Amino acid sequence: MKIGKMRLRLQTTITLMICLIVALVLLIVYVMFGMRVTGQAQKSLENKAITIARTVSRTPVVINGLRGEERSGGIQDFATEISSINNVQFVVVMDMEGIRHSHPDLEMIGKHFMGGDETDALHGKETISVAQGSLGYSVRAFSPVFGPEGEQIGAVAVGISLGSVRTAVKQNQWIIYSGMLVGALMGFAGAVLLARKIKRMMFGMEPGEIAKLLEERSAMLQSTKEGILAVDKESRITLVNAEARRLMGSVGMSQDPVDRQVEQFWPLLRMEKVLDNGEPLQDMEVEQSGITLLVNVVPVRVNGIIEGAIATFRDKTEVSLLMERLSGISLYAEALRAQTHEFMNKLHVIMGLTNMRSYDRLEEYLTDIVQNIQTEADAVVRLVKDPVMVGFLLGKLSRIREADVRLVILEDGGLPESADHEVSRELVTIAGNLLDNAVEAVQGTGNKQIELGFRHEDSLLTLKVRDNGAGISGKSGERMYEQGYSTKGKDRGIGLYLVSRSVAKLGGTIHYESLPGEGTEFTVQLPYIAKSDDN
Repeated sequence: MKIGKMRLRLQTTITLMICLIVALVLLIVYVMFGMRVTGQAQKSLENKAITIARTVSRTPVVINGLRGEERSGGIQDFATEISSINNVQFVVVMDMEGIRHSHPDLEMIGKHFMGGDETDALHGKETISVAQGSLGYSVRAFSPVFGPEGEQIGAVAVGISLGSVRTAVKQNQWIIYSGMLVGALMGFAGAVLLARKIKRMMFGMEPGEIAKLLEERSAMLQSTKEGILAVDKESRITLVNAEARRLMGSVGMSQDPVDRQVEQFWPLLRMEKVLDNGEPLQDMEVEQSGITLLVNVVPVRVNGIIEGAIATFRDKTEVSLLMERLSGISLYAEALRAQTHEFMNKLHVIMGLTNMRSYDRLEEYLTDIVQNIQTEADAVVRLVKDPVMVGFLLGKLSRIREADVRLVILEDGGLPESADHEVSRELVTIAGNLLDNAVEAVQGTGNKQIELGFRHEDSLLTLKVRDNGAGISGKSGERMYEQGYSTKGKDRGIGLYLVSRSVAKLGGTIHYESLPGEGTEFTVQLPYIAKSDDN
């Protein structure tokens, strides 16, 4: 809330608003009850006065005194006693002529009653009035006095001063004031406690900050490339972002899922299971309408209590494509790193021979390097026509030489350029991982050698990678294409998995032959349309 240029915090705003409401309520209560209490206080004193007057008018002392059957001072003594006992200003007994027979001031006895409001009482009526007499303004109650035969013989007036009325009203008002003060203090304390409670519930944030956070959260959820679906603790769907709607539409789920039970709308997500046991589901594959989604479901906990769950999912095909691209890039990067390392080593040798002025030895070294590089390059360029594979193999040659392994490219076939660039990328993944596995397999042998061959016939490509390593045991061969399985330690077992996946994607086959102590040969056969055949 803003007051002028000053912006009040939420806690202050809530406190002020509640205090204002409490103040308005107390003011209304004061006006309503104050008027009522004032009236009731005055009415109570009037009733007291009329009751005393009615009682006195029926007392034998008064009746007999007005008839002359009682001593003259009896009425005065009785009236004085009644005034003292009931704490009233005066009790005046008068005859039918309005002459006083009692009065607090003895000098007024025998004189006519003052005020003019006694007329109705002398005509047989009970009345209450406010008038000025010899003792000042007062509330006066009149009651007629009747004789034994029913004839009126006089009247009784009982007076309570207006000062006493005001005193009684003020006493009642102080009770109201005390109640209002207690109510105001309790209202203020409740307002402060409520404001603090709300502030804690909102994590100490202001409404503007919450609005900004919600806008950022909404923009983030709607812009993410993963589908997001959230449910509450009753398993009702509460949030679905744009990517989730797109993916659901691709699998034929076009209905609006919000406020629906997730186990009825999409039971394959198993989100109700996560709500029950609190255990997340990681990398779960959900297949629907021919599309495979990679799903993760995690519980949402607030103060340790499960309040809902969130499912994130992506099209597995997109994830697989990303992995394949990353795999190919890593192979290229590794090849370039190997070439750079080898080139730097050669430069160091050249620099050393130059500094030693061993020009004859330098010439011989350069001749060997050029001849070897030229021989390898000629073999690769002559047999492999696909430029992507040529660049890859030239880089891989340097990496293999670093490992002190000899790579032989078989010349009984060749690799033409592919008509499909996607096939070339997949072939790099296949050949690269098989060569890396072969390099590791020959470590520890005396004559480290790997053979690589391509043969293309009738739109069918055969790729062979042979090494003279230790071979593959039967037990390892059963599981070596599984992701994460490896006999070489943790965080391994990805190479042959990527090979088998790429082979399956291209519609090919892969098998191997291995003899313990002699080596292993992998043979991959793929449908392969050469660019020249396509034309």
